[in-house]
Amino acid sequence: MTEDIQAIKRRFGILGNNKDLNRAIEIASKVAVTDMSVLVTGESGVGKEVFSKIIHQSSSRKHNKYIAVNCGAIPEGTIESELFGHVKGAFTNADRDRKGYFAEADKGTIFLDEVGELPMSMQVKLLRVLESGEFLPVGSSKPLHCDVRIVAATNVNLLKAIEEGKFREDLYYRLNQISINIPPLRERQDDIYMLFMRFSVDQAEKYHMPHISLTEDAREYIKRYHWKGNVRQLKNIAEQISIIETSRTIDAQTLQKYIPLESSLPVLFNADNETIIGDDALQMVLQSKREIENLKLEINQLKEIVKTLITNSSNTLFLSSPHHTSTENEDDIIDIELKNEPNLNIGDLKKQAIIDALKKHNGKRREAAEELGISDRTLYRKIIEYGLKDSKDE
Repeated sequence: MTEDIQAIKRRFGILGNNKDLNRAIEIASKVAVTDMSVLVTGESGVGKEVFSKIIHQSSSRKHNKYIAVNCGAIPEGTIESELFGHVKGAFTNADRDRKGYFAEADKGTIFLDEVGELPMSMQVKLLRVLESGEFLPVGSSKPLHCDVRIVAATNVNLLKAIEEGKFREDLYYRLNQISINIPPLRERQDDIYMLFMRFSVDQAEKYHMPHISLTEDAREYIKRYHWKGNVRQLKNIAEQISIIETSRTIDAQTLQKYIPLESSLPVLFNADNETIIGDDALQMVLQSKREIENLKLEINQLKEIVKTLITNSSNTLFLSSPHHTSTENEDDIIDIELKNEPNLNIGDLKKQAIIDALKKHNGKRREAAEELGISDRTLYRKIIEYGLKDSKDE
């Protein structure tokens, strides 16, 4: 089977050894000998149409027509005529009968790209073709029959579209008799450099130019880049650099002119496991960074507290009320004793930090709060929480 996969790669110009990519090729090869409908999924630019060609060329229909249709590129008002044809007089300017794509592809294969963009009215008609092979040309009352193998592709989540009422569930299961998922380029990191060099070499040879090479930092840059446009984007960038750059040695700084640095952010996912890129990802990264810094600060504070507890020879603290100049008034003195327990928890440590800060600043709450890195309000709340006597700034 490995030899068969390699042969298919050579035949259709597929580069890479990613296991998920190999699995997709294997499924396409196995399903080709059947007439089952196939749904190819994957992000824009991963090369979904290549797999429809593998299926057609490896099937018994390979000597008949293969027609690729981009459902998202056809206006809603004309898509029915494009797919199923029309009869003369069906609408203005319909001066003759016209075959649609399904009639043209009879006994062959039709590839419906971006099938998730089909209007609901067309989804009903497509379902009928899948179930019975029948369709009606626009303006005709006589059904026609076709024998067409359908391979559909989408870069949207059709299950989510079904939940939102944008795609028919029955059509989904008719199209998805076999599913093939193409991995995004960012999950094929070991293949990226190989693909980049193939595209750049092909471009250089086409225009009789010296080949380019990548420095080590440039190789790492393209490996870590997100590649939102996948293989299509990588190909465009490699070809642009091959033609435009005078130097034949490309470093990471040069690459940044073609692929912005901010798009190299770590891949993040939201609750729906959808990739987040751009400002949302940046905000999440910054928020995580702030949380980490705050955690480091708290850890350092706790270390200082423990050090203070070890070196502090007195376990009794007397706080003076700012309303009295004498510290000998028993009504204005808080006698707080810290018991010598062997295992203090974080609450004990935080409480002791507040005690020490208030002692250091003679009970002045604002200065103590500044040293602790918290607000006056937070300090006041903690004083109440820990049962310490309130003390206000002079």
